[in-house]
Amino acid sequence: MNTILHKANTRGHANHGWLNSYHTFSFAGYYDQNRMNFGTLRVLNDDTVAAGMGFGRHPHENMEIISIPLSGDLEHQDSTGRHEIIKQGDVQIMSAGSGIFHSEKNANHNKEVKFLQIWVLPKEENITPRYEQKSFPISERKNRLQTVVAPDDSSAVWINQDAWFTLGSLDMDTELSYQLHKKDSCVYAFVIKGNVVLSGIALNERDGLGISNVHEITIQATSETELLLMEIPMR
Repeated sequence: MNTILHKANTRGHANHGWLNSYHTFSFAGYYDQNRMNFGTLRVLNDDTVAAGMGFGRHPHENMEIISIPLSGDLEHQDSTGRHEIIKQGDVQIMSAGSGIFHSEKNANHNKEVKFLQIWVLPKEENITPRYEQKSFPISERKNRLQTVVAPDDSSAVWINQDAWFTLGSLDMDTELSYQLHKKDSCVYAFVIKGNVVLSGIALNERDGLGISNVHEITIQATSETELLLMEIPMR
């Protein structure tokens, strides 16, 4: 088993007033040549957007972009004509493909919105841009892992990559295991809340851990824990 640990306090940080963002990997004004990606996982941003504020219309291409709201409501508009509100419990994916413009803003004028934005390099380039959003009952991840992103599961949002994202909401002392789907995959774990031990490595809130050369990961929650696992190709 090979691992790389990214403690929460080692992430890049930018506070623009309206946007407070932590970057696990190099992004915008934060650059670290040793933190460009993990496998095909390119971006993991932990964003807080002030009430009524947001990102104006901007372009993307050939990237799978996943948004996971943690609290509050996120308003999305794009050049395919989609206009959606994304709430806690929802997962959104946008395949930028051959090119798309979109904007994201806090849908509320009285509270912040917190969300994870994740970029994964695509399996196939220049596909027709697409958008998908689904709601996932939080009760269905209680002390188990809930698949929310997958290339082969109609209950999840589809991704243009051999990638599987799972969420877990675990009580203290819960023990689980995660079986990798493909032998050449790796997993990047991100602790949204709480404390957990993954395959013998202790992690705290907002820590990240990349794990490769394994077929199974053991999970032991040492407190009430919210956990995101992202299985992606190593190359």
